[in-house]
Amino acid sequence: MSTSGAVLVVTGSFDPTADLVIEELTRRAVPVFRADTAWFPSRLTLAASLDGAGWTGTLTTDRRTLDLSSVRSVYYRRPTAPEFPNDMPEEARAVAAAEARRGFGGLLSALPCPWLPPPGRAADAEYKPLQLRVAAESGLSVPRTLITNDPAAARSFADKLGGPVIYKPFTPIRGTIDGTSMAVYANLLQPDDLPHPDIATTAHLFQESVPKAHEVRLTVVGSKMFAAEIHAGSEASRIDWRSDYDSLTYKTCTVPVDVAAGVRRMLDQLGLPFGAFDFIVTPSDEWRFLELNPNGQWGFVEQATGLPITAAICDYLEGINTA
Repeated sequence: MSTSGAVLVVTGSFDPTADLVIEELTRRAVPVFRADTAWFPSRLTLAASLDGAGWTGTLTTDRRTLDLSSVRSVYYRRPTAPEFPNDMPEEARAVAAAEARRGFGGLLSALPCPWLPPPGRAADAEYKPLQLRVAAESGLSVPRTLITNDPAAARSFADKLGGPVIYKPFTPIRGTIDGTSMAVYANLLQPDDLPHPDIATTAHLFQESVPKAHEVRLTVVGSKMFAAEIHAGSEASRIDWRSDYDSLTYKTCTVPVDVAAGVRRMLDQLGLPFGAFDFIVTPSDEWRFLELNPNGQWGFVEQATGLPITAAICDYLEGINTA
């Protein structure tokens, strides 16, 4: 089977969020070719040549073939690393992985079509120090923040604020300890909790604790914005709503004009067509920026509120109303 004018979806074999997009594109009769970088090289064959101005060739699985020259857009979600034979020597595996990233990955990045999101831009935007700076430059209100590995500096920061601070990891931390799934969420620390010797072991991020009426997940797709209030129903979720999804309730809301303008400036500066933003809304209705996830989850918001985020993503990938 050959596809023409297809959307290439690059993601892991299990991705319910990508499934929503694939199902909608299929409903619209838009061809879709799904592939995971883990399938390369054993389950995905690449053959491409440069003849003139662009690359031509194919990606082939045991069931389907994609004409690279006809790809209209790429939805880049959460691919996993290439897999190699278990008996391959470690040194050879390292070389093969690097060559796959630069060869296979490099070829995909050379496709002259829209990406949602562009992986290089998205990877840069994952750095919280960068996104916090860009958010402030874009006119968004950003909590006072400290990054340090100095326990004394952490205590001094809390003392200057005169109250508790929020600690949050730079990247999601999940794992299994003694057979139990564990995750590290944001934590509320009192000044007396600091200094702590563990701070010296690596970089830590601390922020002022901002009073909140609720939080907002703002999903931006091209020119479209979808905002949902998130109301916490437990003590844990009031600090970090990701820690207790079952307690949450949702409500659609309108984005203030100044916040919408700042968000657009931020995405323009970062070169991103998509972003999942988290804000605190204070009791006085001030929106305070927390973070941007350049490839964040949105399915739970759509399910809870009915906001048409899947349709907006498919419009973008299909080339409809992308301005």
